[in-house]
Amino acid sequence: MTNLFNMTAWLPALLLGAGLSPIAQAQDSQGQQDWNWHLQATSTTQRHGGFNSPYAGANSLLPRESAKETLDATLFLGLRLWQGGEFYINPELDQGYGLANTMGVAGFTSGAAYKVGHDSVYGRLHRAFLRQTIALGDATSGVETGANQLAGARPDERLTLTLGKISVADLFDGNSYAHDPRADFLNWSIIDGGAFDYAADSWGFSSGATAEWVRGDWSLRAGFYAMSKLPNGETLDGRFGQHQWLLEAERRFRWMGRQGAARLLGFVTEARMASYADAFGQAQGGQMPADLTPLRRLQRKHGLAFNAEQELADGVGAFVRYSWNDGRTEAYDFTDINRSVAAGLQLKGGLWRQPEHTLGAALAANDLSSPARQFFAAGGLGILVGDGMLPHYATEQVFEVFYKVALGRFLSVTGDYQHVRHPAYNADRGPVSILALRLHAEY
Repeated sequence: MTNLFNMTAWLPALLLGAGLSPIAQAQDSQGQQDWNWHLQATSTTQRHGGFNSPYAGANSLLPRESAKETLDATLFLGLRLWQGGEFYINPELDQGYGLANTMGVAGFTSGAAYKVGHDSVYGRLHRAFLRQTIALGDATSGVETGANQLAGARPDERLTLTLGKISVADLFDGNSYAHDPRADFLNWSIIDGGAFDYAADSWGFSSGATAEWVRGDWSLRAGFYAMSKLPNGETLDGRFGQHQWLLEAERRFRWMGRQGAARLLGFVTEARMASYADAFGQAQGGQMPADLTPLRRLQRKHGLAFNAEQELADGVGAFVRYSWNDGRTEAYDFTDINRSVAAGLQLKGGLWRQPEHTLGAALAANDLSSPARQFFAAGGLGILVGDGMLPHYATEQVFEVFYKVALGRFLSVTGDYQHVRHPAYNADRGPVSILALRLHAEY
């Protein structure tokens, strides 16, 4: 845990050394910011107990391993260029690995862990994008300062164009109660639609454009983003020969006087992918694990994701997620899930006289398509899973509970527990229990 304490020591010093206050950042008399900056730093440490493992493959969760820690620190810089035009840049420092090098569970256990890891600290520019807001009406509402958000007045009815490098998950499949591994749940199939195979490099970011129309209680978003050059690759297809189209509708409402929202997303991916049927045919020919490289050709994958959230009472909110993709081809940029459902609750601590505390609990169930089951049973390897065999398939089941405590205005600590049955869909392995400690600072 040495790195964790080092992080909390140097982050405030960095702020003071810059000679700036995150509250006083170039606001005019109307409260409109011309620029701002914010910082966040997160340390997430996970460890799992021993579990039954009669055999293991190249992508298996190890039955015994030491604790794994990931560290990340992000600088959020924003600049107002002209009326409605804003530019944001997010350099980040990262270090560490997920459990089993982020493998062995399709609904992986830490959204703070990237698919690539390093023992030493390294830097990446994860986001650099332009946002242009076009007013479609006269009414405006105030917007508070925040990470990648300048304070000021924003048109209530508007068209917003976002162009550049960003995470698709920043703009699509959002949810107030389960979407931020730095603040709420950690499991991939809870914070995102597990079968939403969204365009991304190995760190979860892509380049492209989104147009969002907002009017009253409705939002409609359309996006076009680059896939990685190779499945789960570190380099994006800069020519957009391999790409993804997205369309999402959102409806906000009040039910029994309480706020809620529902979102329906569809996506179509065009990329060089191998079909599970071709890979299984190769396996029957005696070659396994299959070399998918010569089997890859330009194909389409389509899918959908639905999520809804509802405030149930003061300090109590619920969410539900369902996602599906056609399951004919290998997983490309997210994880090996073809159907997923998740649901959960978040409760604020005011209910037990601890207003700075938050309790969350959720369940998720993940499944493979029939062609994918055949592929993994024959010894196939996916992005995250592949035990070398799969004689007894079972739905991967996840239970997660977290308890977060705010330690003042800028710091929080979270304890998290996950119980995973049938990791990587394998009834012969597990169950496994995972404990996590997350320390998060933001300014």
